[in-house]
Amino acid sequence: MKRSLFAVAALAATFTVGAIAQTSQPPSAPAPESAAPAPTPTGATKVAVIAFQPAVAATNEGRAAFAKIQQKFAPKQAELKAEDDQINTLKKQMQTDGNTLSADERAARLRTIDDKEKTLQRDAQDAQSDFQQAMTDAYQGIAQKFYAVLQDYAQTHGYGAVFDMSSQQTPVVWASKGADISAAVVEEYNQKSGVAAPAAQPASHTTPSATTHHRSTTTSH
Repeated sequence: MKRSLFAVAALAATFTVGAIAQTSQPPSAPAPESAAPAPTPTGATKVAVIAFQPAVAATNEGRAAFAKIQQKFAPKQAELKAEDDQINTLKKQMQTDGNTLSADERAARLRTIDDKEKTLQRDAQDAQSDFQQAMTDAYQGIAQKFYAVLQDYAQTHGYGAVFDMSSQQTPVVWASKGADISAAVVEEYNQKSGVAAPAAQPASHTTPSATTHHRSTTTSH
């Protein structure tokens, strides 16, 4: 009987910017233009870390794009919530009338509730899939451009390597706060993109607070 509530809760949890991280990965580095061997590095190699996915989402362009998608899907989210409320009302009515219902009437009401729950679950899954695809498409488009800015930034500032600390596959177990260039690259991307910061969005009671995807041990304050 809790299926409808689970479906709506699952959908609400994915109606966030954090949903993109489950299916999206930073773009791969482009192949070198020539087969010439890289020069042998001398001395210490300057390295940095970046929370790539959260940084993409933190750009003005990312915030605006994801807010637009969330706004687009808000009516569907409200519709699913209304369906869930209707199911809960039917359940409460059956509990109230339970002792007065005939076996046939009780069975009929149970079938109605079950049918509505199945419909809600399908609708929620479809909406979740559509929402996540829209978020992923928006992310990938911005991530490609963000990667180019990151590459220019790293080369300009003499970094020999930049590790993505938002990826569980990247072996970053610790990094100093000064090694994190996320904010700096976001600022440079905003300047180059020319996209103004979007207006502040009202908080939603169904949207979890900020979601992070990097390991808690990656940075030190």
